[in-house]
Amino acid sequence: MDAQLALPALYGLIAVALLFDFLNGLHDAANSIATIVSTRVLRPQYAVFWAAFFNLVAFLFFGLHVAQTIGTGIVEADIIDPRVTFGALCGAIAWNLITWGFGIPSSSSHALVGGIVGAGTAKAGFGTIVWSGLGKTLLGIIVSPALGLVLALVLMLIVSWAFVRSTPFKVDSTFRILQFGSASLYSLGHGGNDAQKTMGIIAVLLYSQGMLEGGFHVPLWVVLCCQVAMALGTLFGGWRIVHTMGSRITRLSPMQGFCAETGGAITLFLATELGVPVSTTHTITGAIVGVGTARRTSAVRWGIAGSIVIAWVITLPAAAAIAALTYAAAGLFG
Repeated sequence: MDAQLALPALYGLIAVALLFDFLNGLHDAANSIATIVSTRVLRPQYAVFWAAFFNLVAFLFFGLHVAQTIGTGIVEADIIDPRVTFGALCGAIAWNLITWGFGIPSSSSHALVGGIVGAGTAKAGFGTIVWSGLGKTLLGIIVSPALGLVLALVLMLIVSWAFVRSTPFKVDSTFRILQFGSASLYSLGHGGNDAQKTMGIIAVLLYSQGMLEGGFHVPLWVVLCCQVAMALGTLFGGWRIVHTMGSRITRLSPMQGFCAETGGAITLFLATELGVPVSTTHTITGAIVGVGTARRTSAVRWGIAGSIVIAWVITLPAAAAIAALTYAAAGLFG
């Protein structure tokens, strides 16, 4: 298809991609604000502005390694076309809306990866999958919550020992202040890792249409549009999932909130630097379970945590199936 003739469809697909990014921010807002809201350090309406700001400026602190993985490391870039992109985005958006409607903190990241795999294989078969990149992403499903859990647990043990002689009032007031910093770091990590996934799919779409000079890269205007879309989504919150993340898994104190956010932020910073598109939902859930476990294992509502894990497992195949069906359906209309 001639690139000029494809412009209306191209702009439409970019708009759909930015809609996904907005919904990603909406769906994952709870990841950034659940702990600081549940500890009552910030009211929800203020917390979303706090998180949205750090989501917006995250591109200033990170390279675009995750966008590179999404653009060229899940399926072969040469098979990406508007129909594949449309199928992938529809699969991810549909699954996000389903899980958001039921208040399930599933992964927007893995919904998008599943969508790319589903639409890509529907077009060109399993041979088009870049197994090294997909394997890295699948490994992140296991490693990111586990690392978040371990880091949060270790931090809880360290700060509990450091403040063992302090009064409860001093501990509470100290960590209410420190939680502003930990929440900021986590929101930076969230914006840095998640917004890049949409950057990657827009960039590879532009590349497939011959609109990128000098090989695959992410133009600055794509970076800015994606960060803004995610920040706007975060502003609209995700109150159902906030409740699940902030109180139904375990009850949090400011000290626990600080440890969970810091452990999660370190995990996201590492993943973003390594170009691994991890789930911020998985990461913060693991960290929250970690601080709950540090108190006592019975403090964690394992039934709720278990239902979240089930949602994680089915996210990628469910989004892939929806994307493949959408790709096939789109072919019926030309």
